[in-house]
Amino acid sequence: MERWELVDAVQRMQDYINDNINSPITLSQLAKAAGYSQWHCARIFKELIGKTPFEYIRALRLSKAALLLRDNQIKVIDVAFDFVFDSHEGFTRAFIKQFGVSPKRYSDSPEPIQLFMPYRIRDYYLTLHKGEMKMSEKKATSTVFVQVVERPARKLILKRGIKATHYFEYCEEVGCDIWGMLCSIKEAMYEPVGMWLPDNMIKPGTSKYVQGVEIPQDYAGKIPEGFEIIELPPCKMMVFQGEPYDDEKFEEAIEDLWEVMKKYNPQIYGFDWADDEAPRFQLAPEGYRGYIEARPVRELNK
Repeated sequence: MERWELVDAVQRMQDYINDNINSPITLSQLAKAAGYSQWHCARIFKELIGKTPFEYIRALRLSKAALLLRDNQIKVIDVAFDFVFDSHEGFTRAFIKQFGVSPKRYSDSPEPIQLFMPYRIRDYYLTLHKGEMKMSEKKATSTVFVQVVERPARKLILKRGIKATHYFEYCEEVGCDIWGMLCSIKEAMYEPVGMWLPDNMIKPGTSKYVQGVEIPQDYAGKIPEGFEIIELPPCKMMVFQGEPYDDEKFEEAIEDLWEVMKKYNPQIYGFDWADDEAPRFQLAPEGYRGYIEARPVRELNK
């Protein structure tokens, strides 16, 4: 149980950092949030996260600053002060060191960069040690919202794995930092997703599960190194959205929705599955909105 106490302490530090990212943060404040000494907090944070608290804070601030510069007409100096940098020069040096481009150049011409998009440490350890923590019993019933949406002809920037059939295998093969690069693509039509490709979109020797982001057909921007771009035809997607859930129970939320999808008969509503026409995709699990997954469908009368 001691290990989980440390995980929870680091999670409290992560939560404190997220809530106060635009204010000065001291090790004393993090220690108070975690309930341990400053020395112990610094040690367990580095052990579990792989960065010191201040390396983590700086990388997170720079990534959030990059998104502001990408999406808004805003002065570099204003962004620097918003994220607690003392000067334009200090912010510029840190930004170049993190992303290899100056903030002014990035603001003028945003290209994909490797943003720092950390996972909640407690979610990560719950996944590694599934079943060790006592979970509350599942609800007898749950509500799933279902709708059909149109996807236009578009392109997909993706990174393939080798043999991965799901997210965790993909992380082992490719790494868990792909999301940051995908989130930095300004022209994205929707948020990044994990995808199960139809057989006709899988290259020999590559994985069924990939991560990517959809972009307009006329996209002329940079393709990040190691990624590729493919065409996606117009299609219909049946979107399933579960109830909001506690973040730490994301695996249960996914499994619950999969059970619903497994038994769901789209023919009742005039559709059939069309898994050969488009990738099935999942959005990043976010407890406040419920787990969301979509599967391609076609109308039965067509």
